[in-house]
Amino acid sequence: MNATKYMQTTVLRIMLFLLASASIIACGQQKSIDKNDKTTYMEYEVKKTEAEWKQVLTPKQYSVLREKATERPYTGKYDKFNGIGTYYCAACGAELFDSKTKFDAGCGWPSFYDPAKPHNVKEIHDSAYGMNRTEVVCAKCGGHLGHVFNDGPEPTGLRYCINSESLIFKPKGEK
Repeated sequence: MNATKYMQTTVLRIMLFLLASASIIACGQQKSIDKNDKTTYMEYEVKKTEAEWKQVLTPKQYSVLREKATERPYTGKYDKFNGIGTYYCAACGAELFDSKTKFDAGCGWPSFYDPAKPHNVKEIHDSAYGMNRTEVVCAKCGGHLGHVFNDGPEPTGLRYCINSESLIFKPKGEK
């Protein structure tokens, strides 16, 4: 490989690394709930112990929904998915988003501009890692879904950046 080709390949790799890093910062976080904070999920309708959640959720779902982890960008099953139907909370089954509001934000996670049932989505201020963002959780079980940003399309101007692991999709007409 000649020096010019090597330099171009190196620059491309660096740019891809920086792009992936920026995507993770823009939509993601990797923090765990405080295991000593017994009130974290007590205000929600669906109440389960952590042991019970571990029995009903896959390890990846548990990590995202209960420990507030984030899946890597462009790896979630619903990022490029375009089925027509409804997205539900993977933990409790609450109706969250309709495919009509899904759009490709290019951030690596499924994005929606409006919840299907606004009362099923709760927004919480999140200042972790020195950032000011708005976390999105399921209002029924408190499961972490992702974050909402003010850079989405009309009519709302919002981008609900959601982890695929927190969602279950059901095609239109299926309950």
